[in-house]
Amino acid sequence: MTIFYNEHSKVLVSVDCIIFGFEEGKLCVLIGRRKLDPGRGQWSLYGGFVRDTESIDDAANRVLFELTGLRNLYMRQVGAFGKVDRDPGERVISIAYYALINTKDYDKSLQEQHGVEWVDIKELPQMYSDHNEMVFKARRMMQEKISREPISFRLLPTLFTLTQLQRLYEAVCDEEVDKRNFRKRIKEMDFIEKTELIDKTSSKRGASLYRFNKKAYNEEQNFKL
Repeated sequence: MTIFYNEHSKVLVSVDCIIFGFEEGKLCVLIGRRKLDPGRGQWSLYGGFVRDTESIDDAANRVLFELTGLRNLYMRQVGAFGKVDRDPGERVISIAYYALINTKDYDKSLQEQHGVEWVDIKELPQMYSDHNEMVFKARRMMQEKISREPISFRLLPTLFTLTQLQRLYEAVCDEEVDKRNFRKRIKEMDFIEKTELIDKTSSKRGASLYRFNKKAYNEEQNFKL
């Protein structure tokens, strides 16, 4: 510790992670019950305090890895939440982040270990402090990005049907999408490739499987520049 700023009061800094997943046509959030006071037993996002030796991004990445066992996740900062009375325990300023994962990549044993579960965003309970506000703001950010950047593929398996992709858009934006217009738009995107594989889990005829071509997308972006 240094001798500087001793005349100023100190505050705690934490990170809270909004982890989105896509299951059975629903946009879900990973939440659990708080295991510490204040607010023990209340529904909550997963988070932690920033350590002296790490940046806030490092802290968020650490918390995400502890919870999911996954690295290099798509993660974006949502913003700072710092109302004076937001935490009854101490003066805590929280930096919220949202992350996108394919739920199939998430080890069920880690989910059980941390006591967290996927909850439909439309059925979220009242959570600790301002965590519902964090989720609301994060979703608004996703809605703004999903039409401009291919973030949706972070929530899907490597191979997916156009129906799955459409349902994902609808779940994120909370509105129905015209099937014909949606598919016409998708066909105009060179970075969404149709494969020769067929998914027959939903019907005998089956549906074509597609995949995201990251190289084609990067080339397209460079061409625009």
